[in-house]
This record gives sequence, C-alpha cells and structure tokens, in this order.
Amino acid sequence: MLKYSGEAVAGDKDQGIDPRIVHYMSGEIKKVVNKKISVGLVIGGGNLFRGEELNQDGIDRVAGDHMGMLATVMNGIALRDSLERIGVKTRVMSAIPMPGIVEHYDRRIAIQLLEAGFVVIFTAGTGNPFFTTDTAACLRAIEINADLMIKATKVDGVYSEDPEVNPNANFYSLLKFDEAISKNLKIMDTTALTLARHNNMDIKVFNFKKEDALLKIVNGENLGTLISNG
Repeated sequence: MLKYSGEAVAGDKDQGIDPRIVHYMSGEIKKVVNKKISVGLVIGGGNLFRGEELNQDGIDRVAGDHMGMLATVMNGIALRDSLERIGVKTRVMSAIPMPGIVEHYDRRIAIQLLEAGFVVIFTAGTGNPFFTTDTAACLRAIEINADLMIKATKVDGVYSEDPEVNPNANFYSLLKFDEAISKNLKIMDTTALTLARHNNMDIKVFNFKKEDALLKIVNGENLGTLISNG
C-alpha cells in the first residue's frame, strides 16, 4: 500500500495538480507493477482542500472534511488518467458513493482487482470526518492484507525534527511504533500509527523524489525509515 500526500501532487506549487509530478509518480508505480507486485494507493487532498484549516477559517469541520474527501477523489482521477496513459490498468474506489465517476469501495472487489494486476486507488478517506488520509491508508492496507505500507515524503525518512528547518536533525533508519508515538515525530497522526501498531502493519517512510527509490524498497533495499513493532 502506497500513500502519497496531496501536497506531493502539487509539486513546487502551493496548490493544484502538477501534471509533471503526476506523470513521474505514475512512472515510478509502473516500475513496481512490472515486477508483478500488487499496488494499492491512497492519496491525500491537501493540495486542494484541508478540512481542518477550513474549520479554522469558520467553516464547519464536518463540511470541510467532506470537501477534503472530494479533493482526494479529484487527485485519484488525475493519477488514474496518468497511469492508464502509460498502460497501467487502474481503478479508483471511493468511500463515498459516486456512480458514474468512480467505483464505490468494496473490499472483496478491491482484492480481486489487485490480484488481477490492477492498481487500485482508494479515495475519500474512510468516508468519515475527523480521520486523516494517513489513517485511511493504514485501514485500507490492513483490509487488503498488504505486506507493507509505504509512505512517500519529501525527505529521506523520519527525523527527530524537520530536516529542512534543522539540518542537524537525527535520522532514524529504524523506529518502533511506541517510540514514534511517544516522541510525537509527526510523520503520521497518532490514530494511524496506533492502528498500524495494533495490526502489525509495518510502515516504510521514504523520499519519493529519488528516482527508483520505490522500486528499490520493493526489491528489499535498505532505504528510508522502517516503523514496526520491532
């Protein structure tokens, strides 16, 4: 299970969808698909809407979160289009029913599609407000019996602080879930980490900007940070 943030899709822009970044992501995913490895994917929507930030501006939190869920669907459709244009069979599933646009999420059908070689993009989060797309990614990874959840970031893995702010921040190649939670490292929200910990779903955090990094992780190379129960 691969997790991209919405901000990643925006590239160097503050908002919107950068077609060059989406094309690059698609190419990296195709390399893994060509290895006959099943790929599920969750993508955020922060490049278009953030429910929590909208709430701070006075919009009802639930309404804002619903808008954020719709943003993830838009990102999913953009990525589906890019993947299909390079010959990768792809389906988009939404936790919110949208007939005629994307398919409604069904665990059994999702597993069947993955086994048939489709990339399945899971959108609209969990379908409920107050849950992040990180939590949705952990949930879907557990539901489809994924071997590993891989979280794409703009840095090489998990650090003690933001390395773009503090170049001397400590890098962690290995972390236990309890340590990640107690240190509040902010790589994922506590709900997502707790869900993964309770279900023994290991998480690999890596820099998606490094070409072939995703393929190297799938091939077992030691890149990024591995978060596990140890």
